[in-house]
Amino acid sequence: MRTIVGTAVATAAAAVAGSVASRQGVETWYPKLRKPRYVPPNAVFPVAWTSLYADIAVTSAATIDRFRADGQDGKSRAFVAALGANLALNASWSWLFFKLHKLGPSVAVAGALAVSSADLARRAADADPKLGVALAPYPLWCSFATLLSTDIWRLNR
Repeated sequence: MRTIVGTAVATAAAAVAGSVASRQGVETWYPKLRKPRYVPPNAVFPVAWTSLYADIAVTSAATIDRFRADGQDGKSRAFVAALGANLALNASWSWLFFKLHKLGPSVAVAGALAVSSADLARRAADADPKLGVALAPYPLWCSFATLLSTDIWRLNR
């Protein structure tokens, strides 16, 4: 129970930090950008991210608990560190993109987030292949977000 509380709080903190950075930019700046044709409607993003944050919290807790139950405390600690770095990247993207309007740097952070998310899924799969599958939507979405960020940057240079 303690683990899920920790991962939920950490994930919620990243979500809130990103939301604080995004709110004004979503309403005022983002609509003015040129975007590729494949950009989803704005309503898709909060649904996708809420689902992903719930997945990250639950799957990460299960991964940490599995490593601990199997006596793999080093892997548990490494997963916690990787999760912390991932959530920091996650929140920082919103600040770079929506708050600071730094499209180029936000592409680099989006790419790092996609790689970090894939690493989390790999680590989760090491604990249990089903956990890796459960976390797979996260790196897939982050890869899509990287492509989208790249095209928005390209169209607005």
